[in-house]
Amino acid sequence: MKVQYIAVKDLYDANAKRVRLSILNNESSFERKIFEKELHRPGLALSGFVEVFTYWRVQIMGNTEIGYLNTLHGKERIRAIASVLGFDLPCIIITNNNIPPDELLEIADENGITVFSTPLTTTTVTHHLSEFLDGIFADTTIVHGSMLEVFGVGVLITGESAIGKSELALDLIERGHQLVADDVVHVTKVGASQLEGAPSDLLAHHMEIRGLGIIDIRKLFGIRAVRGKKGVEVIVHLEKWDDEKEYERIGMEETVREILDVPIPLITLPIVPGKNITIIAEAVALNQKLKEQGTYTARDFNERLIAKMNKSESD
Repeated sequence: MKVQYIAVKDLYDANAKRVRLSILNNESSFERKIFEKELHRPGLALSGFVEVFTYWRVQIMGNTEIGYLNTLHGKERIRAIASVLGFDLPCIIITNNNIPPDELLEIADENGITVFSTPLTTTTVTHHLSEFLDGIFADTTIVHGSMLEVFGVGVLITGESAIGKSELALDLIERGHQLVADDVVHVTKVGASQLEGAPSDLLAHHMEIRGLGIIDIRKLFGIRAVRGKKGVEVIVHLEKWDDEKEYERIGMEETVREILDVPIPLITLPIVPGKNITIIAEAVALNQKLKEQGTYTARDFNERLIAKMNKSESD
């Protein structure tokens, strides 16, 4: 699932305080749509080169653009401004408290383009808005399961209904780990190869335990028992024991599950009576930390075993 566009009004409402935006003319382009997360600085377009002008993006004008316009006068300035504002721009944001030429506001009014101003620098505005738009346009999906931070590792617990995902999560919380989400995990692709899990607005810091009902983890265990989001680093998949299936015993075979085209390490844990899944889930998290630090226990053990066998044969 991916957002196709965001209205200028939504951009303003979400960033007015953070980016300190003020409206210089009117709200005439508030309903215009922004289709891309990238921002644009129209320096070349102001000089008349519009062949590669990405006018459909939010336009940022800083010291360079306003300084350039201030060097122009009369028809030359009007021509430069019209070459940019003649397109259906979503909006213009003027940074550094720069005062735009009167002609810019007049032409913006004629073409129904809202002009914003901010005292922040162009670099700061670009950083904040890019971060916001990255989140808006990021690929997202919903995974049914539980998400926790275990020893600093983002663990996504999956499995069929009633297998015990929430019970495992509750046990981990009781042992001091943090709940991110239960039942519905919103997974967002962050960058090219990272995933981030977060709860739904409705179910945040709540869990459903069969036979008990909905419980509030934050109120039961305190604020330290929950967190808002966490990177997905390993998946623990619970399933009923299958006598016909061979389960991994050494750890040499590494399995992954792709979510939003990002491969995530997958550990399948078979459920049998008396098996302490909570301790194993903690071990999975700690082992994942070792792998991220470059230590692969199974591989190292196998190499030592082969070296010992070779030595025995040579003796």
